[in-house]
Amino acid sequence: MSLFRTKSIEQSIADTKEPEHALKKNLGVFDLILFGIGVCIGAGIFVLTGHAAATNAGPAIALSFLIAGAACALAALCYAEFASTVPVAGSAYTFTYATLGELLAWIIGWDLILEFTVGAAALATSFSQYLGVVLEGTWFEIPAAIATAEGGFVNLPAGLLILGLTAVTVGGIKLSSRLNQIITGLKVLVVLAVVVVGSFFVKVANWVPFVPPAEAPAGGGAADVFHLPIVQGIFGLEPSVFGVGGVFAAAAMVFFAFIGFDVVATTAEETRNPQRDLPRGIIGALAIVTVLYMAVSLVITGMQNYRDIDPEDGAPLATAFDAVGLPVMGNLIAIGACIGLIVVSMILLMGQTRVAFAMSRDGLLPVSLSKTHPRFRTPYRITIITGIVVAILAAFVPLSTLAELVNIGTLAAFVLVSIGVIVLRRTRPDLPRAFRVPWVPVLPILSAVICFYLMLNLTLDTWIRFLVWLAIGVVVYFLYSRRHSRLGASERESVGARR
Repeated sequence: MSLFRTKSIEQSIADTKEPEHALKKNLGVFDLILFGIGVCIGAGIFVLTGHAAATNAGPAIALSFLIAGAACALAALCYAEFASTVPVAGSAYTFTYATLGELLAWIIGWDLILEFTVGAAALATSFSQYLGVVLEGTWFEIPAAIATAEGGFVNLPAGLLILGLTAVTVGGIKLSSRLNQIITGLKVLVVLAVVVVGSFFVKVANWVPFVPPAEAPAGGGAADVFHLPIVQGIFGLEPSVFGVGGVFAAAAMVFFAFIGFDVVATTAEETRNPQRDLPRGIIGALAIVTVLYMAVSLVITGMQNYRDIDPEDGAPLATAFDAVGLPVMGNLIAIGACIGLIVVSMILLMGQTRVAFAMSRDGLLPVSLSKTHPRFRTPYRITIITGIVVAILAAFVPLSTLAELVNIGTLAAFVLVSIGVIVLRRTRPDLPRAFRVPWVPVLPILSAVICFYLMLNLTLDTWIRFLVWLAIGVVVYFLYSRRHSRLGASERESVGARR
């Protein structure tokens, strides 16, 4: 049963007050909302919109964003209750430790490490690609040998970006917040410009049919099974794209665009009034980005027929404006995306360090990694190590198919958090809750079911990679983490004292 031992809420909160592990409280509700918006408006809106429309949903990509946003909204309510009840760094990892036990907490923490590390590296690579577009033809054009790890020697801009962001993250949460506020403001202006200017070039005929009829996928053969949603195999459905199934498959794909709000929960210990501000920050950020995503997707598919969108185009918004004779807007979008991806990478990097910090403080990772800087009060050791690892990944590894791998990890975390709300309501009804999920257990169950169904709409090869990563995590847990757990050590001391 020690595999399912839980860490009490009181102990989790007490750990935050240890001087050598304490974080500085600097964030308010405005900072939290902007963190959520800042991390959400990135590759999802600038890249995945066109790809998902061209390959799965057509104009109904707007519905895909709505479905993904609704799933996130249900999970966001569960996150908000947990974050206001357990204002401790670690997000889904900490919540799971308090409700479902140590083994599941370790698995979800291991899962979040993959999500944030891979996500930060992938988005740094996207930044490098947009930077190359912006500088192309100028004196500062980046030589091919150092512009990409695929076809070149190293992706130098991506690696340098991560190292620079590591320094900013070590420098304090308020410094990170100020940088995020400035760049997020610029990103929102670019997105609004896309919606307003693009609306003048929308052709209603491009939205017909709004949900394209289902059709067989291009190509064929057994190999395609690995690249189709596993829900088709489970229920014996004919392999297809578009149609209603395509809308849900696209929702699972564009879910990558919503991973930001759970990062907000990782900053719980650095929020001045977490019980009040965390629910507002999480839900506020999610509502704003969902509206922006749906507006952009309607504009992009209205300007250009979904059949004409190149699914491999890394800059579909810019291409759409080029197609209607507005290359100036295309350049503006490229610059906005380039700048915007900076803070997305930074916030994912920050989220990873806070999760690893919480795991280290619990002894599941080496405790020395959770030491905080004596001046900045940030977890500088784990931040520097994480920054170096992510910089190496971004600089030397071509990261082309990572969005779905990040999605499945995020959805798995949402499922466990949703279940955790029900468990904590039953096991600790006495806890003060500044925010309460309505209609428990119906709403959390609905959240878990929808998130799991979206997981089933991801491809078989994504599931295989995810399960392999989790298997590695289980091995690490039994070889190291279980024996070094602080909770386990205190249990052994209690048993020894009774004897």
